[in-house]
Amino acid sequence: MALRPQVVITGIGVVSPNGVGHESFWHSLCDQRSGVSQIPAYAETDLPVRIGAELDDFEPKQYVKPRKALKVMSREIQIGFSAAALAVSDSDLDVTKIDPDRLGVLFGSEMMYCHPEEMIDVYHHSMADHQFDFSKWGDAALSQMYPLWMLKYLPNMTACHIGISQDARGPNNTICQGEASSLLATIEAMWIIQRGHADVIIAGGSGSRLSMTPMMYRTSCNLSHRNDDPTAASRPFDAERDGMVNGEGGAAFVLESETHARARGATILAKVTGWGSSIGPPADGTALSREAICRSIHSALAVAGRTPEQVGHVNAHATGTTNGDPVEAQAIRQCLGDVPVTAPKSYFGNLGAGGGAVEMAVSVLALMHGQVPTTLNYQNPDPACPVAVVRDTAMAASQANALVLSQSGTGQAAAIMLQEG
Repeated sequence: MALRPQVVITGIGVVSPNGVGHESFWHSLCDQRSGVSQIPAYAETDLPVRIGAELDDFEPKQYVKPRKALKVMSREIQIGFSAAALAVSDSDLDVTKIDPDRLGVLFGSEMMYCHPEEMIDVYHHSMADHQFDFSKWGDAALSQMYPLWMLKYLPNMTACHIGISQDARGPNNTICQGEASSLLATIEAMWIIQRGHADVIIAGGSGSRLSMTPMMYRTSCNLSHRNDDPTAASRPFDAERDGMVNGEGGAAFVLESETHARARGATILAKVTGWGSSIGPPADGTALSREAICRSIHSALAVAGRTPEQVGHVNAHATGTTNGDPVEAQAIRQCLGDVPVTAPKSYFGNLGAGGGAVEMAVSVLALMHGQVPTTLNYQNPDPACPVAVVRDTAMAASQANALVLSQSGTGQAAAIMLQEG
């Protein structure tokens, strides 16, 4: 049987609350700079949570071409498109010199919610005697909506816009599985390359959990309420954690078969050597399944041909919730023992469908620079989370590989094994 092609990473694009572009992003990790702050729009409100990780120096006009496409792009689409543009530039990939039928796009996405202000006129035209009248919705209200409004919020549109922009005529797909979406999209991209259906795929994910609409829909019951100390709010695995922090961001990678990458003289940043995914029923009142996490880990190790002792570090999903972190921590301990663990959400919170990709970028950069970033705000170990958290200072990478984990709120678990390029 023919050997499967080795899949490599030749470009990284990051759009995060603590850095746009992977160099800025990496420096923020080295400087232990949090991207969490008080959200100005919520500062003077009575909302129970007024903190989050917003994009600071992000200007989508720098990356979105043609610029008029911004009219049909939600925040999540703008982030994903920009991350993909950064990744292609970083890889020195000239899309005019490769077969467009062999270039694809696989992106992680999720439900996108419009901002309340977009519906103000619609709502006003549905009023009668100071009450909302549903009978007015169709005839009067919908005429006030932007005609292409729906195109701004379709989850598959990020991959579509990227495909059009890069003239990628090969496989194009979107994975919508919550926070696990971008790792699952990356896994699917690798399968496509290994099956011989594409040479290059732009893969990743983007998300935003900061709009008032999803915040109201999801409620604040599992969010940190440390409004007076935002940078200390995201505390994965720490005994004093009180919930996750919402954020926005995304990342993209240029994935290629190693043969294609070397033929065009590309710099190989990392190799993707293993992967696994699973799903399990909720346990102990959480949406996470320790069994599903373990299955994804074992599968990734088996495909990579690695033993637990050969894992350099684990990049944990670790949202900072009181009931979710112990499930993942115990799965890591059960499967991998005393492996070093880092939790990047301590820097930028939960980015939804974009989180797994941004966290994977952390580990790719860690392998490139030979050090594993510390976990912020880990001060009081929790006996219920028995993992060896990298804390206080960065750790020299003892082995040139990493295992990245993601889980969704509906039970999906994904794992990807990376190796230094």
